[in-house]
Amino acid sequence: MEGLAANGHSPMNAYLHIVRVKTIQGMNGKGRVNVAGKIKNYFAGGNTARGFYSLYESNLQGLDRLFILKGGPGTGKSSLMKAIGSEWADKGFDLEYLHCSSDNDSIDGVIIPALKVGIVDGTAPHVIEPKAPGAIEEYVNLGKAWDSKALAVQKEAIIQISQQVSQSFETAYSKFAEALKIHDRWEKIYYENMDFGKADQLTNKLLKAFFGNLHLNKQADVRHRFLGAATPNGAVDFVPNLTEDLPKRYFIKGRAGTGKSTMLKKLADEAEKRGFDIEIYHCGFDPHSLDMLIIRELGLAIFDSTSPHEYFPTRAGDEIIDTYEMIVSPGTDEIFAEQIKEVSAQYKEKMKEAISYLAQAKAQRDQLEAIYINAMDFTVVDHLKNNIRTEISSIASEMK
Repeated sequence: MEGLAANGHSPMNAYLHIVRVKTIQGMNGKGRVNVAGKIKNYFAGGNTARGFYSLYESNLQGLDRLFILKGGPGTGKSSLMKAIGSEWADKGFDLEYLHCSSDNDSIDGVIIPALKVGIVDGTAPHVIEPKAPGAIEEYVNLGKAWDSKALAVQKEAIIQISQQVSQSFETAYSKFAEALKIHDRWEKIYYENMDFGKADQLTNKLLKAFFGNLHLNKQADVRHRFLGAATPNGAVDFVPNLTEDLPKRYFIKGRAGTGKSTMLKKLADEAEKRGFDIEIYHCGFDPHSLDMLIIRELGLAIFDSTSPHEYFPTRAGDEIIDTYEMIVSPGTDEIFAEQIKEVSAQYKEKMKEAISYLAQAKAQRDQLEAIYINAMDFTVVDHLKNNIRTEISSIASEMK
């Protein structure tokens, strides 16, 4: 590793030292954590302008055991994952919750990184391709708990509501796609008034500030996630949770089309080349764009801090980067004020319309869940949950 500070230690080593001290202080003499584990919240799937978009595979890589839950709506998948997750958090293990973008109260997965164990919802639209079925992935069929005869009586209603749910999602995606076309017009205004030389200078300045001469002699661990998601309740993100332990946060301010995503892509590429583990957070509206990078080995996050995930500095170490002020021709807002106002209103209206269809899909799914809940024997689900719990405990015991 290169790039040592004046005291002979790299900035990264200093940060890692802080993390190690905190970890040691949180353990008793037997090496067990005394305090509840921390939960990292994020989305790995999203309702986007390009349809349902999955980043699950990136976040499940490296697991030695993965339980894939099968079963219809209302079969208790989210409750099962939350229950097991809560137990291991209480034991002091850090968790990752993969939240559901179509239901604000549900999760689609839970990961216990220290045990290399995960549990995920494997029903549509979450397509999870097993790497080593049986050896790594284990299918758990919660459908064992339902009364097929009771469901058969409701067959017509199940088919009809399922079709309505699919149609609602498809309409939502088409509205998001229309909103993206409008947003492209919005971006074009600023794109045509950018100083690309200054944009390159800003990126190079950040590259130097972040990495200096640092290189790590290892392969980077790269995880792709979503900064936020369009949900039935509107836009949701977990920026405060994801950045709470980081001493340095960069808030990118600016306008649509001012090169924020392009800059983040260049920073991400450089981090990977230099061997830094990196969390790459995609835009929940357009997954081809990036909204945030977290490099925990450097103790920093840099993110697009504009609506709908707008935040402001609240602590020492927070810094604003204003791309509008730095690289856009002065007076652009004023010159194109009427055009910007019009396209902004059109975009917001189309997004509102799209969200309304997500809410409609949620209401329809709730009807479907009610049918399945009435046909479920949850003692069977509890038995399956206990089987998973026992196996995870066995894995933990073997790692001691």
